[in-house]
Amino acid sequence: MAKMTFKQAAPFVILAIVAVVAMFVPSLPLFDEGKYNGADVAWMIVATALVFLMTPGLAFFYGGMVHRKNVISTMIKSVVAAGVVSILWVVVGFSLSFGDSIGGWIGNPSTFLFFKGVASGAPVLHGGTALTIPLLLFSLFQLMFAIITPGLVVGAVAERIRFTSYILFIALFSLLVYAPLAHWSWHPEGFLYKMGVLDFAGGTVVHISAGCAALAGALVLKRRQVHLEHKEIPPANIPYVLIGTGLLWFGWFGFNAGSALAASPLSVSAFATTNTAAAAAGCSWMFFDVLRGKKPSVLGFCIGAVVGLVAITPAAGFVAIPQSIFIGVVAAIISNLAVYYKSKSTLDDTLDVFPCHGIGGMVGMLMTGIFATKTVNGAGNDGLFYGNFSFFFTQFKALLIVVTYSFVVSYLIFKFINLVVPMRVSTQEEEMGLDATQHNEKYVQGTLLVPTSKNGYEERLAEQL
Repeated sequence: MAKMTFKQAAPFVILAIVAVVAMFVPSLPLFDEGKYNGADVAWMIVATALVFLMTPGLAFFYGGMVHRKNVISTMIKSVVAAGVVSILWVVVGFSLSFGDSIGGWIGNPSTFLFFKGVASGAPVLHGGTALTIPLLLFSLFQLMFAIITPGLVVGAVAERIRFTSYILFIALFSLLVYAPLAHWSWHPEGFLYKMGVLDFAGGTVVHISAGCAALAGALVLKRRQVHLEHKEIPPANIPYVLIGTGLLWFGWFGFNAGSALAASPLSVSAFATTNTAAAAAGCSWMFFDVLRGKKPSVLGFCIGAVVGLVAITPAAGFVAIPQSIFIGVVAAIISNLAVYYKSKSTLDDTLDVFPCHGIGGMVGMLMTGIFATKTVNGAGNDGLFYGNFSFFFTQFKALLIVVTYSFVVSYLIFKFINLVVPMRVSTQEEEMGLDATQHNEKYVQGTLLVPTSKNGYEERLAEQL
């Protein structure tokens, strides 16, 4: 048995310490003074579950597009975020995002340390915003957003990043990038919130941050060997991509409609704009490919639909349904062109996370600044299309702030991790594939290869999905 190093033991030791400390956190009774709305509680439990479903959906979406020797390693990097971020969120993440505000920049980490007072707290966000659902339910709904965000970055660094390094990235990104952005945008005392910036369900907090982190990761990790050699990698399993798209689309109804935080007409409107933008963007991407001389493809429609979902996310509860068609069509065209020009560059963003999520999120933020209307949501604002240039400029300023912060901090995180634990696998490991070298597992063309010795595999028939 190989000698255990401190770096190998550290993740388990940290988790063990957290588990021991958790034993001594006092238990308090649940808050229940008849202040909840039963319909809102039921809907938000469903919405929370729907958002969680997006994480395995993302795993299928990404896993189907990489080389078959990297399917498992790509999928687990998205799913493992559910484990790492859930623990971080209970310990300190929720406090950093929604705890007592420190100057509008970050939450006090001691506010809800180990979920202290979350289950027993009144349904009021720190800052005075009343809720009709338990504070605990609100925190769990927000947790699902925190889980999927680092999972989005996986697509940019796939096929060349060490698994242990990515685990460390998830933790640092969640604490240093996601939590501050969530506080700025969604806490009643966050500085972007006070500026009047509108982000209904995560255009800045989720998609722009993940897209910019993806760009930073691709730059730090540099190009794959196959990218340097200009080799075309066939997708491992296009039906996986189709399944992943369906799960993402389905889960996104909870993502956007759930962000109304109530079973209300606004949640229905957000549901409708979400579906409409996704449909428009899927068709737009596919038909635009045909216009450029390509054949209509499954991948094209799936990627386009996801871009539409990304773009409508910040706008879902602020724009009307007809305008969501325009948002979806335009976002798909812009991201399609961005993917094309990226393919001509030396940037190796494996699955086009920055062109799709990063740029898609930026388009969505600006479109919110154009098409938002108080007719749909009185708590929102009127956009440029309705004569309010100042609000559009506010959205634009927020975009610049979030892009700069997300990219710079994510770049520094990747650089720091690279000093602590080398992020890039060796050339030999990259050639063999990360499924085998990082996890000692393989899944090739429907056959499960089970490790029988250090270097051997036994073939067993695997169930077809």
